[in-house]
Amino acid sequence: MPDKLRILFVSAEVAPFAKVGGLADVAGSLPQCLTELGHDVRIVMPCYRMVESNPAYGVKPLTPEFRVPINDGLTRTASVKLTSLGRVPVYLVANDEFFGESVDSKSIYRVGADPYIFFSRAVLELVRRLQPEWRPDVIHCNDWHTGLLPVYLRVLYAADPWYDSIAALFTIHNLAYQGEFDFPVLAAAGLRDDLYTIDKLECYGKVNFLKGGIVFSDLVNTVSKTYSQEIQTPEYGCRLDGLLRYMAALDKLYGALNGIDTDEFNPATDKRIWANFTADDLSGKRANKAKLQKSLGFPVRADVPLFGLIARLVDQKGLDLIRAACPAFFRRDVQFVVLGSGDPVYETYFKKLAARLPDKMSVNIGFDAALAQRIYAGGDFFLMPSRFEPCGLGQMISLRYGTIPIVRSTGGLADTIVDFDADPTAGNGFAFSAYESKQLLATIRRALDAYRDPQRRPRLLANAFASDFSGYRSAQEYSQLYAEAAGRARAKAPCACGVCSS
Repeated sequence: MPDKLRILFVSAEVAPFAKVGGLADVAGSLPQCLTELGHDVRIVMPCYRMVESNPAYGVKPLTPEFRVPINDGLTRTASVKLTSLGRVPVYLVANDEFFGESVDSKSIYRVGADPYIFFSRAVLELVRRLQPEWRPDVIHCNDWHTGLLPVYLRVLYAADPWYDSIAALFTIHNLAYQGEFDFPVLAAAGLRDDLYTIDKLECYGKVNFLKGGIVFSDLVNTVSKTYSQEIQTPEYGCRLDGLLRYMAALDKLYGALNGIDTDEFNPATDKRIWANFTADDLSGKRANKAKLQKSLGFPVRADVPLFGLIARLVDQKGLDLIRAACPAFFRRDVQFVVLGSGDPVYETYFKKLAARLPDKMSVNIGFDAALAQRIYAGGDFFLMPSRFEPCGLGQMISLRYGTIPIVRSTGGLADTIVDFDADPTAGNGFAFSAYESKQLLATIRRALDAYRDPQRRPRLLANAFASDFSGYRSAQEYSQLYAEAAGRARAKAPCACGVCSS
């Protein structure tokens, strides 16, 4: 186990305070697991109104207002408030102009660069105000919203010895979102024009915040080992594949699989489901299926396989494959429940399909946390035929509840799901490779064959329940990355005497 470190975890969303996607789940669970391993972890996120005004969070002032330098002619006011997540302190960077209007999770992400320029600078100013009580060994930045923070750390704060040995780890949760802005954003951010080069912040005629995080951090990681390889190819690299191959050649690009909070996602104790159950007693799972069928208006039949989909309704999640497969799929004796929102084309298609097939199809637009847990608990199969999937948490949660994933082998899905037909001793789901609807249908047929086989089905369920994707396992991988990043930062930091350059 690496040395215990002081880690500052920086994210624009953290569950349960503010959640848009999987980043929030990781930002909420990973710091707690790291704390259990002995690290001293603090979280920093924006102070959204919905967080500050929620009495359940007990938010209180931590610092008086202070000025955050933005560029030569501008400073902005910030203050920091405090709450906690278990044993982990959570610092909330407040500025009403940027974050005061965020009254729900749908409104937390702001248009433009200014909120994230401010947030990145404010975090580094806050860090200095925490001394001498606390100084991080590693600042862990997440996605493009924090991409300028490593740039500031290595460019604007480089002359301050106090910051010299602080390491920056940058995690790419989804390479498709990069934070691209026109050239004048450099001046707005207080950065020099000479950073607008192909080896720094320039990317196809834009200033790219994600690229800044990649280039200026000590280490970069993605959220699964397979995705870290995929993004080095033109197909998945989103025009940054050359840079990422270069980072890999420098031994600066890694993959660390995310994990889930196994206390929150525990079928034996989950209060959001109708009946609790364990791998040794599945009577509660059968009860959840019956209750779910009834609540959705389906015929209550134990012998009908029930499929679930919980996702953003966009192409990335394989919705085009599912749509193409639906005519053949619904000729079978099956039921299908969808929960999510996204592209109006898919929302409309599924709603029309559900209106035609009310005994077989249920569509629930939006997000309902309780319904999500009931789908995990009551379903037989969970669909994730993604075009690409950096990590994915849905397949991990569904395994925890004994609901078998059917996935395309890409990114984190390839790292977590072993095809049962290929390896009955370890197989915990069903997987296919070619991005084709006929391959999805063939995989569904294989899954149904196993479902109806009284010899194979118990083995498949046992393998699913035995899968371990806990946050603690993930935290151990991140501990290694933090130790490596901290070592690299210390090695290149100048001596504190300010004379030698050891």
